[in-house]
Amino acid sequence: MKIPFSKYQGAGNDFVMIDNRSTQWLSRKDTALIERLCDRRFGIGADGLILLQNHPDCDFEMVYFNADGRESSMCGNGGRCIVRFAQQVGHIEQQARFLAIDGMHAANIRPDGWVELKMMDVDSVEVGEDYFLLNTGSPHYVIFVEDIDDINVKENGAAIRYSERFRKEGVNVNFVETTSKGIIVATYERGVEDETLSCGTGVTAAAICHYLRQPKPERQVVAIQSKGGDLQVRFKAGTAERFDEVWLCGPAVRVFDGSIEL
Repeated sequence: MKIPFSKYQGAGNDFVMIDNRSTQWLSRKDTALIERLCDRRFGIGADGLILLQNHPDCDFEMVYFNADGRESSMCGNGGRCIVRFAQQVGHIEQQARFLAIDGMHAANIRPDGWVELKMMDVDSVEVGEDYFLLNTGSPHYVIFVEDIDDINVKENGAAIRYSERFRKEGVNVNFVETTSKGIIVATYERGVEDETLSCGTGVTAAAICHYLRQPKPERQVVAIQSKGGDLQVRFKAGTAERFDEVWLCGPAVRVFDGSIEL
């Protein structure tokens, strides 16, 4: 059996896209196969795999799997990429409303190719002595550092992700450096179990925590630099812990199309 696919990346966060609308090439039960497809040596290679599926109440459903083959929580960069993929296959035009594991999302494709994705509202943030913990569609632990280049993201991220508190469910770990132009973010992602070039829900969490450290006007636009490229997060701050109208904005680029024999 040959499965057709497309490869997309959003600020270096890369994904295998499968059009599952008319033919069910893969299902949620195909954990081992999805893990193999994401393998960078024996498969296509990606941080995750996403199924584009029909849904009766919106434009489509996004089903996201981490590189370990397990269905996972929301992926922001993956959400932006699936919107561009849906446009590529002629399923949508410039706007979309779709279902993901954390609920409904709206998205717009800008003339410059950037995709704006509406994220879930954030209604609570745990503020520790030297960390923040919040859910932006996926759980994120955020630490601010003086120089991000001095941080071993994989080693230090894994130490937190596999600590006693987070060992069972896992957590994504973000290291954030503040600059005069915004923030620089590096993320260790659970499921990938390594640093990725960017993480959409991670930079969203980092932008909100950046605001909490130095509150400004209620409407915020935060410029973000990741190792995979530039992103932008905008949101409206309500109370100290309530954030809505949260949008993740950035590139979503088709890398190549292909098919793989199974």
